[in-house]
Amino acid sequence: MRAMLLAAALIAAPALAQVAVPSVVIDLKTVEQAPPAPGRPYAPRNIPDRVILNPGANPTTEMAVSWRTDMAGGQPEAQIARMKPSPGFGAKAETVTGISFATVSENGEARQHQVRFKGLTPDTAYAYRVKGAAGWSEWHQFRTASAHAKPFSFIYLGDTQNHILDIGSLAWRRALLQAGNPELMLHAGDLVASRDEMLHDDEWGQWFQAGGWALASIPQVPAPGNHEYVDVPLPGGKEARKLGPHWPVNFALPQNGAPGAEGTSYFLDWQGVRFIVLDGTSALDLGTLKPQTGWLDATLAASKARWNIVMVHQPIFTCARPNDTAVLKAAWKPIFEKRNVDLVLQGHDHCYSRLTAEQGREASAKARAGGALQGPVYMVSVAGAKMYGLNDRSRTQPDRVAEDTSLFQIVNVSGDRLSLRSHLNTGELYDGFDLIKAANGQNRLEDVKTALPAVRRCTGPAQVPDQPMPADRLGPDGLQCTAEVKD
Repeated sequence: MRAMLLAAALIAAPALAQVAVPSVVIDLKTVEQAPPAPGRPYAPRNIPDRVILNPGANPTTEMAVSWRTDMAGGQPEAQIARMKPSPGFGAKAETVTGISFATVSENGEARQHQVRFKGLTPDTAYAYRVKGAAGWSEWHQFRTASAHAKPFSFIYLGDTQNHILDIGSLAWRRALLQAGNPELMLHAGDLVASRDEMLHDDEWGQWFQAGGWALASIPQVPAPGNHEYVDVPLPGGKEARKLGPHWPVNFALPQNGAPGAEGTSYFLDWQGVRFIVLDGTSALDLGTLKPQTGWLDATLAASKARWNIVMVHQPIFTCARPNDTAVLKAAWKPIFEKRNVDLVLQGHDHCYSRLTAEQGREASAKARAGGALQGPVYMVSVAGAKMYGLNDRSRTQPDRVAEDTSLFQIVNVSGDRLSLRSHLNTGELYDGFDLIKAANGQNRLEDVKTALPAVRRCTGPAQVPDQPMPADRLGPDGLQCTAEVKD
């Protein structure tokens, strides 16, 4: 394992009433040390970095910002003002204080800061900046959600995880350019690798560098993946899991989640859509399946939104692994169907899959042709460089698949129509459909009429599990296939 961030002393500003984010302590004596990257490009400095905006539980009136400084950063302060075209808008800025965490990693000591902006006006443009020892950051702008249903778009990204800056950033940045003015960015877990070949804190440095200013201006909605957790050695050679200490200090998320998973499950309403984020790793490994299941059902039952979208890292229907995630499927799929969930956005499998019926694509198409309404649509996607081969069921069950392929998704919501388009990281359209909602809350699905490229699969001799990829197994672009068999 690589060196992990150590979240230590919590410094709170008592003037700001908010829920303290739990800190996680990793005993560095039990963790293999690793040096930082040459030149220490991700070392903290006296100006703010890693600035990221998260929506509040009610994003019409609340947003939250996190950032990092060196240890001289002092008391966490942010300034916020209504955005105006005049350069002097900052004269009316208000100063808000927050909470800080003292941390240490292979990149040295640092302070992580969080501030919550409350009492904001719905559907209003604001600008904010955050403070470091050497002064203020640039001004970043955002817009609060409307209190009413209103058309908007958002970006959905699968795992980035590996080669975050050099490869993963290609999908991110193309998505930002192509989406135009997205109001949210969703990440379906495994944002970083944590336990793989990169350094832990350097990976987060790459993640923030890949998104740059967009992370500070577009509210980010992340789901935790298994790689956001760290393995903790136990006596007798056993291991337990703990939430990686970067998660609670990097993200100031709504604290309205399931009991036992408050910092990693949560929900928010945005202009006619209820977004529900689940923590599949905690459900599978830390005993929170039952409370998350009850919370999921209650949160969907209470939803007054026209659209309900769930995001969870581990897919209910897998496209790479031989078997579905049986425990989650048994607990959550019936609720998705009972409560008319529209989309289930997932990652983990490092391949692409759009599935509209468990019985398979032919049965799904036949049913829709006969007038059948559409239940939840299950999506799996991957934005980064690590790829898995498609499983045998991928030839008949999902409507559309891809392997050895990096993608991003743009979703537009407007009244009774939700349009999802999956693009290759070149920008080319690869898949797409519209959901049209009827008065009874049920959906009709329409595939895009545009001609789509051929299904992207590797060809040639199959890889033997745990053996090197055959040199003559080719990917869809004529290069050696990188989609490893997942058994």
